[in-house]
Amino acid sequence: MPQVKVRIGESIEKALRLLKKKVDKEQILKTARKQRFAAKPSVKKREKSKAARKYFS
Repeated sequence: MPQVKVRIGESIEKALRLLKKKVDKEQILKTARKQRFAAKPSVKKREKSKAARKYFS
């Protein structure tokens, strides 16, 4: 879990920006959204083949 320490005199907005950058870099929200709902095996297979076609094209 990313952490940002705020020092005395530092703005909260700056700390929030740093936290958002860390969260984006570690792709925390992306994985949380992906795991929110269970996907059927056929859907997983379709997505995997689609990603492979995109990668090799």
